[in-house]
Amino acid sequence: MAFSARLKMLASFCLAAGIMVWTVPTATSVSVPDVVTDAFFNGIIGQADPSCAGKNFYSRAAFLGALSFYPEFGTTGSDDDAKREIAAFFAHATHETGSFCYIEERDKGDFCDTTKTQWPCSPGKQYYGRGPLQLTWNYNYGAAGVSIGFDGLKSPEMVANDSGISFRAAFWFWMNNNVHSAITSGQGFGATIRAINSIECNGGNTPAVNDRVRYYTDYCNQLGVLPGDNQYC
Repeated sequence: MAFSARLKMLASFCLAAGIMVWTVPTATSVSVPDVVTDAFFNGIIGQADPSCAGKNFYSRAAFLGALSFYPEFGTTGSDDDAKREIAAFFAHATHETGSFCYIEERDKGDFCDTTKTQWPCSPGKQYYGRGPLQLTWNYNYGAAGVSIGFDGLKSPEMVANDSGISFRAAFWFWMNNNVHSAITSGQGFGATIRAINSIECNGGNTPAVNDRVRYYTDYCNQLGVLPGDNQYC
């Protein structure tokens, strides 16, 4: 008998006996590499102009290589939850990078928050958006670097020079800034927008929100899952 069936039998017995139990969520059967096929990934990056720097930088192989460090991505909750998370990630990446056209933010700036004394900015370095989710601010580069294994404060350009680090930085942000938890707990896609760029919400930048939602619903359709409620923020 499968473990999940035995678990259900045990739970039924305990409930019948009046014993309080905590249920363990069953693991999703979704395989991220099977969902993010060549056709799916290429369908996104194929929208970018051939002259785009990202065309020779981002790849499905780099995405899957980085994914191996974050096994909870796309495998948490129900199969629908997992597919929604994948759709959400690529919706935000598509919006942030112009279908994987841009590696670096076009409007560059220092993005140095001197109040974050744990992550002091290095002289001459800028912490503008880089990578699939456009990692921004010194404190994000510093913390991501510690987690991944590079000096994010002294070498923030690594996120734009190494596609593996670039995707790992995106996953780091996703998993550590309430994006993963928002989409897998049923809060809806709108909560992921708020976690990534809250200033767009509540009328702050309605066209940007609409753009993210449009990509999300499109990718949900491609993956055969309903987008769910609370898509806007």
